[in-house]
Amino acid sequence: MSGAVFSGGCIVDRDSNGVPSTALTFGNKSPNCEYLSGGIRSETETWSWNKNELGSSDLILPESYVDVLDDHTVEAQGLNQHGAASSSHATGDEETRISTAPEGVMGEQETPSVQPHVSAQHASSTSQVEEETQNVGVNEVVRTSKRSGKQPAWLSDYQTEGFSDEEVNLAFFSSLGDPITYEQAAKDDKWVEAMKAEMASIERNQTWELVDLPSESVPIGVKWVYKTKLNEKGAVDKFKARLVVKGYAQKKGIDYNEVFAPVARWDTIRTILAVAAHNGWIVKQLDVKSAFLHGELKETIYVEQPKGFIKLGAEEKVYKLKKALYGLKQAPRAWFTRIEGYFVKEGFKKSAHDHTLFIKQVWNKVIIISLYVDDLIYTGNDIELCKEFCNSMKKEFEMTDLGQMKYFLGVEITQRSGSISMVQKKYAKEVLERFGLWEGNSVKNPIVPGSIFAVDNDAEQEVDDSEYKCLVGSLMYLTVTRPDLMFAVGFIARFMTKPKEFHMQLAKRILRYVKGTFNFGITYSKSSTGKLQVFTDSDYAQDIEDRRCTSGYVFLLSDAAISWSSRKQDIVALSSTEAEYVAAANCACHCVWLKGLLGELTGKKLGIVEINCDNNSTINLSMNPVMHRRTKHIDVRYHFLRELVNKDEVKLLFCPSIEQIADAMTKPIKLETFEKFRDCMGVRMIED
Repeated sequence: MSGAVFSGGCIVDRDSNGVPSTALTFGNKSPNCEYLSGGIRSETETWSWNKNELGSSDLILPESYVDVLDDHTVEAQGLNQHGAASSSHATGDEETRISTAPEGVMGEQETPSVQPHVSAQHASSTSQVEEETQNVGVNEVVRTSKRSGKQPAWLSDYQTEGFSDEEVNLAFFSSLGDPITYEQAAKDDKWVEAMKAEMASIERNQTWELVDLPSESVPIGVKWVYKTKLNEKGAVDKFKARLVVKGYAQKKGIDYNEVFAPVARWDTIRTILAVAAHNGWIVKQLDVKSAFLHGELKETIYVEQPKGFIKLGAEEKVYKLKKALYGLKQAPRAWFTRIEGYFVKEGFKKSAHDHTLFIKQVWNKVIIISLYVDDLIYTGNDIELCKEFCNSMKKEFEMTDLGQMKYFLGVEITQRSGSISMVQKKYAKEVLERFGLWEGNSVKNPIVPGSIFAVDNDAEQEVDDSEYKCLVGSLMYLTVTRPDLMFAVGFIARFMTKPKEFHMQLAKRILRYVKGTFNFGITYSKSSTGKLQVFTDSDYAQDIEDRRCTSGYVFLLSDAAISWSSRKQDIVALSSTEAEYVAAANCACHCVWLKGLLGELTGKKLGIVEINCDNNSTINLSMNPVMHRRTKHIDVRYHFLRELVNKDEVKLLFCPSIEQIADAMTKPIKLETFEKFRDCMGVRMIED
């Protein structure tokens, strides 16, 4: 990006009759003007500033060409052909100086100042203005801001080193972003090398072959995508160029059929880390280079030759794909089918509870693998078995051995002798900076107890739904390691359609809470008992809009949470007993799944899982068909809980409300209780 940044109004170039001919809008480029390092040039005039003579924030414009049009700015216009003076005019041998600032520095009611100034560089223009204004009265309006501005959040996207604060206002900024087009990348050696490495990888994998295009076929286009990869500390790791197929041009039934491919659940990943921490195992990570290039294709697909690598003398030919490329709709499925077949061949057994989990057991030795597309983590109780697996993978695929698991899908992992921690410090800071609250004040809880649960007031001002959705989505990913955010984020996510100012303020409060706890995460301990603890709870009709209840549950293992949920119920409960019973039934369903998963990971069969509930009526109802008059309307599917209790799969135990951890998933609670439950879930400050 190159171009000066302006705020508030526009500059208009007028002809001899006073008619505007070229307009330059502050903050936007005009097609009729060119931005230079020393100023701005239109089709008819060059406007420039002289940093040495005038100061770094001065933009010099011939007065007859200036017209500032904005609700909050001063109009400074020269004489027109008929000799009429404007309401704001500079005097004598002076030109007009307009100081501007980037959007966000000035307040809403603040305006750029218009001051007289003399420049030797524009002496000819000055003398002309002097002759025209000898007999003209002057009304000069000057308004200056008394507020000290601070750098706006968006300015962090630009290179400003070496510039003073004033220079930043008018200097050109160089974007730190990655190139968008091939033409941009071709000018930089590091991106050229990255493209060559990608093409070499494609050729080594025998992904395609150059052929003549059949007359009845239409080739699909390709494009280069560039990405600077960062490590967990935010430093540059590598520069990646990826050749991507324009998959939107594919037609179902011709270019693809099935596209679904599973990915690892975060519940599974956290459970693996908890089991590894309890047993003192080391979790390691592998990355498959160009994973999708290994996927076998069943369909016949032709793609164009990529820019910069078109074969001389064969410009009309196309590539016929033998294996998948990134961007193809079926590429994830083809890759997963390929690596799944490899694991089965190597003696791994696929989990019945998570299809991305593979376990291999040799006598008393075990190795566990979890796959998330091309990122793979593995752990086990035998070092030699793990080394054997790693070497086998390197022979079959191009792999990068990342060693101990440190940074996985934006989550920082810290492995110590007695614990494993998960935290999202880097991501939390990026979210706060993106929404301009990194320098904001922090609060101690994400939502205030007693908050109104719904606002449907027509008088309430609506906010930009795109910004609101981006904010909610960013906070959603933070809940990967932050169960203490789950209820608050789930609550604001209910108002994505027409968010109001009230909802935006709730979302920003969550950000301020994140600001004060951005280095908090989950820590799984080796010293724990290894027992699975389960808590379930529900509020009752606190949503004033539809009177539906909110169910919540928390599963603890190795002294920290491995699974949690906060979700509005699908029905309107007629009593607190029904609300708690429905919540317990949903918790029991998840308990069955997690119990089976833990059985596969540990190789041990779990006995009865105790579920802590703070409602005696729900406990009685789970064991016996009592209170028929009050419960006969409850859907049959929720009585699945009673069946599990009768089979000794689960058992409901009474838990006092002051110890009900899942209470934090269903409603805003007072600060002391919130901090207590947060600590019980294992959410604590993670030291570097």
